Amino acid sequence: MKGWITRIHLWTGLLLGLQVLVWMSSGVVMSWFAIEQVRGEHNIAVNAEKSLNTITPYLDPARLMGQPGAKGARSVTLRYLLDKPVYEVETTDGHRLFDALTGARLDPLPEEMARAIAGRDFTGRGEIVSADLLTDRTTEYRASVPVWRLRFADGEHTRIYVSPVTGAVVARRNAVWRLYDFFWMLHIMDYDERTDFNNPLIKTASATGLIFALSGLALVLFRLGAGRYMIDLRRLFRIRRRQR
Repeated sequence: MKGWITRIHLWTGLLLGLQVLVWMSSGVVMSWFAIEQVRGEHNIAVNAEKSLNTITPYLDPARLMGQPGAKGARSVTLRYLLDKPVYEVETTDGHRLFDALTGARLDPLPEEMARAIAGRDFTGRGEIVSADLLTDRTTEYRASVPVWRLRFADGEHTRIYVSPVTGAVVARRNAVWRLYDFFWMLHIMDYDERTDFNNPLIKTASATGLIFALSGLALVLFRLGAGRYMIDLRRLFRIRRRQR
């Protein structure tokens, strides 16, 4: 039994050793950066939320129900978008955006509005150098598409993603985020989507680590039972006495 446990301990240690090194190194890198910097929150503009004007003649939300795209509405929210009152309608097919004064359909938002939204959100140095409407997800952006990607000419290589449907900023990316994301991928062992913390690889590695720890504990108990540690201590004391 002791021989089998020793073999199991050695082989699991060999299989796990490299991954443990990856876990430790990636953990060190990820702990080095503040999560606010990773998420780009240090460059978010603090804009006071504008209060809705109660005397403004807003369009009756019931009139939106006859508009194309507003059928099957679940909720209607009145809010501001770039200082303009809008209705955000949630339907069974997704979200729609309407002018709260005229009822005109606003989505999908044009590039000019996406640039204005991203520019108002960003307080760092650098102007917008390009705007792209993505129709496919990328390694950097893995949420729903289409989405506007606004690139900034700043030292952090910032990119802000704006939903063309709601006008919301749905993601912020920078150089620190990309470095963090790479080591996060190594840490959770999801080399594809980088989001699955319960993938088969990490389950196998964690199970191997548990077997390694249990087999090591069993070997310690064997040594204690055999008085091995006491023998080693006696030998150590004898060597020191001779050296004196």
